[in-house]
Amino acid sequence: MPLFLQGFFSPFNCMDTAGGTASVGCVLPRNNKPQTLCQERMDQYARPAEAGAVNTRPSSSEVPQREVNSRLEQNRIDYSREKKKTLQARYIYGIIFLIINLKAWFFRDYGQKVLSHFYTIKACGIDGRDCCHTLGVLRVSLGCFIFFSVMFFTTIKTRKLYEARSSWHSEWWALKLVLLIVSMAVPFFLHSKYIQIYGEFARVGAGVFLVLQLVSVIEFITWWNSYWMPDEQKKQSCSLGLFMSTVFYVASVCGIVVMYAFYGRKIECSLNIFFITWTAILLIVMMAMSLHSKVNRGLLSSGIMASYLVFLCWSAIRSEPTSDNCNKQKANGNNDWTTILSFLFAIGAIVMATFSTGIDSQSFQFRKDNVQEEDDIPYDYGFFHLVFAFGAMYFGMLFISWNLNNSARKWSIDVGWASTWVKIVNEWFAATIYCK
Repeated sequence: MPLFLQGFFSPFNCMDTAGGTASVGCVLPRNNKPQTLCQERMDQYARPAEAGAVNTRPSSSEVPQREVNSRLEQNRIDYSREKKKTLQARYIYGIIFLIINLKAWFFRDYGQKVLSHFYTIKACGIDGRDCCHTLGVLRVSLGCFIFFSVMFFTTIKTRKLYEARSSWHSEWWALKLVLLIVSMAVPFFLHSKYIQIYGEFARVGAGVFLVLQLVSVIEFITWWNSYWMPDEQKKQSCSLGLFMSTVFYVASVCGIVVMYAFYGRKIECSLNIFFITWTAILLIVMMAMSLHSKVNRGLLSSGIMASYLVFLCWSAIRSEPTSDNCNKQKANGNNDWTTILSFLFAIGAIVMATFSTGIDSQSFQFRKDNVQEEDDIPYDYGFFHLVFAFGAMYFGMLFISWNLNNSARKWSIDVGWASTWVKIVNEWFAATIYCK
């Protein structure tokens, strides 16, 4: 083949403008632009090879994405572990609070006989009398108040699990044990007049605790009512809620009848009759308001509240001083098994009331639409310790029956006319808040 035809038809060689062979896979055309056409033909052969090379090579963005997913998973594990610690910590604080309650009872009833080293402490007075009985209870209450106040100021406004204050709340138990011992010891070196001043403040603090507990109870009743009776279309839930409301109302009426039979049988018991009758009137008012079309709260919430008011009325009458006329409690039954069980049950109720109110910080939030993030604390540490600080004042008042001058009898708790009126006022206040 002639030389000029070889350059035209050859599919493998390409002559550049200088007459040399350019590259493979290019045909030299007759025009004067061979270099451009050669480059295009070379690109056609090169692109599939390059594409295959790119597809077989792992993407550079996959490696950082795997690292991000691994870190997120590790963070979830760490947050879950920290939340478990904080949830366990609240039970430890509850046990500490229970032990302090038992200590206050021991100092009130048996401190002067058993703890002979009180005699060497100047602030305890002659024979250690100022560190036992009423003043002994107030000293223990003050020590508990100091401990939980320190915890409140060191954990307030904690929001995230990774904060140092969150670790302080759920860890460092050895250091907190030292803090607890120091807090409980300091009040026993204070003069009695300072303890009396604390007792006056403790009355106010105990009242604040009752208000917080009342708000928590009403919030729980509202939640329970919305849970069991959420929608009229859910007939099963509504029927079950109606059944439960009937049970609560029947229990309330039975409680009224029993209180009349035990505490209002005689004309001399006019005060008890007034308490019971007024409670029955409150029950009727709440039922009527719940059935009103403009209120429409449902019978379940009013039924639960009615049972709560009957319980408060019964507890108030039980707190009256022992009398053969209007109170069937035995005057000489201070150490029988029913009194001891009632006493232990009352202590358990104090601890449970403090614990349940302390973890219910959401009932006291002004905004209910806050979104809980993964690294947020499960409950408000500051509010938790604040409630326990007020609870320390509350159990102090219960052990001395709200009376700073006279000591309560052994194996008794919250007995006396002051205790009776505190509970009656609390009952009326609870009904007022619910009706509003």
